[in-house]
Amino acid sequence: MSSSPAAIVYGLPPAELAAAPSGAAQVSPLIPGSASLKDIPPGSLDTAVVAAPPGTIERRYVLALALRALAPGGRLTALAPKEKGGSRLGKELKTFGCEVHETGQRHQRICQTRNPETPAGLDEAIAEGRPRLSEALGLWTQPGVFSWDRLDPGSALLVQALPRLAGRGADLGCGLGYLSHAVLVSPEVTELALVDLDRRAVECARRNVSDPRARFHWQDARNGPPLADLDFVVMNPPFHDGGAEDKGLGQAFIRRGHAVLRKGGVLWLVANRHLPYEAVLGDLFGKAELRAEGGGFKVYEARK
Repeated sequence: MSSSPAAIVYGLPPAELAAAPSGAAQVSPLIPGSASLKDIPPGSLDTAVVAAPPGTIERRYVLALALRALAPGGRLTALAPKEKGGSRLGKELKTFGCEVHETGQRHQRICQTRNPETPAGLDEAIAEGRPRLSEALGLWTQPGVFSWDRLDPGSALLVQALPRLAGRGADLGCGLGYLSHAVLVSPEVTELALVDLDRRAVECARRNVSDPRARFHWQDARNGPPLADLDFVVMNPPFHDGGAEDKGLGQAFIRRGHAVLRKGGVLWLVANRHLPYEAVLGDLFGKAELRAEGGGFKVYEARK
C-alpha cells in the first residue's frame, strides 16, 4: 500500500448491521486484490469492521490483528452468525482486555468495542494463527485455509488415481499445493497454473511448490486467470460458500475446467460421493469415467 488507511473492513459484513466507513480498505484474504491485515501498521487505524470467520484460531488471529492495527481508543465492530462463532465473540474480545457492547440481530452477534490502552494476549493469538510448517502434513499451512491441519482424504484419493500427466495444466482451487506437488513429479509437465481464491493458500502454496514450472494466481478459479488450450486440469472443487453447501460451486469449477482445456484435454476431479456432478460432466465432456471410489469420495476422468 502506498499509504496507510484510516479504516479497514474484513470480509463482507451486512451493511445494515455494520456499515464500513467510506473509503475503508478491504483486508479479507478471500477477496482478490485486497490489502493484507497483517501488513497494516500497528496503531494506525481509527476504525475496523470485521465479519469474523468461524474457526476459533482464525477468528482470534483476525481480531488480534485488527486490535493491533487500531490506535488506542480506536473503534472495532465485529460480528458473526451465532452458530458460527458469534456466541463466543464477546468473550473472546474480553480476553483481549476490551469492554464490549453486544447486541443481536438477524441471527448475528454484533460486538462493539474500543481498543484498550494496553490490550492483552494479542501476540499469542497472532502467533497461534500465523503460517507454520506442519510436521504432520510436511507442508506450510495456516488456520483458515482448506484442510489446514489434516490431509484431505479426497485429495489423497485423487493423487493415488492420477496417471503421469504431460504438457500445460492447471490446479483449480489449489489450496496448499498438495495436488500440484504430485502433478509436478512428472517431468513431462511443462507448466502448471495454481489458482485459489484464498491469498493465504496461495502464499503457502508458493512455499510448498518451489518448482519453476509452477505459476501462482490469487484469483477466483471460476473466472480467472486467462487460461486456454490446456492439456489437463486437476481439481478438488469446493462445495461450501459462506459455510452453506452450494452444489453449483463445484459445477462452476467443472465448467471452467472444460472451458480452459484444449480439445482432447483431460479433467481429473475428486468430489464427495453425494455431490451431483455426473450430469454436468456428461453434458460438457465427450467422455467421463469413474476412476476411483473410497472413503465417501469419487474420482472422475473426463476428456473434452
